[in-house]
Amino acid sequence: MDTPRSLGLVGHGAFGAFLESLARRFAPGLEVRVFARKARPDGRRFFTLEETCRCDVVIIAVSIRAFEEMLLQVLPLLKPGAILVDVNTVKAHPARLLAQHAGGVAYVATHPMFGPFSFEKQGGTLAGLRLVITENTLAPGTLAAAIAWLKGLGLDVLTMTSEAHDRMLAETLFLTHYVAQMVAAGGFVRTDIDTLSFGFLMDAVESVKADTELFRDVFAFNPWCQDTIARLEKAESEVHALLERAART
Repeated sequence: MDTPRSLGLVGHGAFGAFLESLARRFAPGLEVRVFARKARPDGRRFFTLEETCRCDVVIIAVSIRAFEEMLLQVLPLLKPGAILVDVNTVKAHPARLLAQHAGGVAYVATHPMFGPFSFEKQGGTLAGLRLVITENTLAPGTLAAAIAWLKGLGLDVLTMTSEAHDRMLAETLFLTHYVAQMVAAGGFVRTDIDTLSFGFLMDAVESVKADTELFRDVFAFNPWCQDTIARLEKAESEVHALLERAART
């Protein structure tokens, strides 16, 4: 495929809007078209779904549970040779859907391991932030060129299977969300005597505690999260037992 000249963004929630800002900043030569259900098409920024899907590269940026429905709407609208990009937080679920429905389409399943909060904490730069690529049907040269471009922006690009990604995600991002939800539910907040370690904990809590929809979806569509919860519950029992023994001495 020739160098893409247009990018279609399907979905304009918090992450879709973030992707739009990144595209306009780091790929200023691209024509960017956005489809948002709540925005009226104006032919400048917002477009119909049909117009958005006629771009060279189309990114579906909707919630995990809405992905299949949107995928089925997007696929028949793609122009020949277009590249379809998935940016879901979990990977095995969308990878199965792409393999099932997107035969003959060039697609790539990815997970940008960052969002608006981490981007800002990084000083508004992509340097050192990670992006994972899993299943794809891109030509080897096209994939290599895409990875080279992404690395040129400063991103750390990793390739792995969707199953390996989801196993690690359950022990990292989901674990962070799980602890953050408990800390938030417990009403724990910053104080005037915070230690450095507590500050790091609250940074993590504040970065994800508002993403309750994502938290629920990752749990629903990543089966390895169940194991993470079981391990946490077992560890909690062991810690309680340790404290009870200490209290008796």
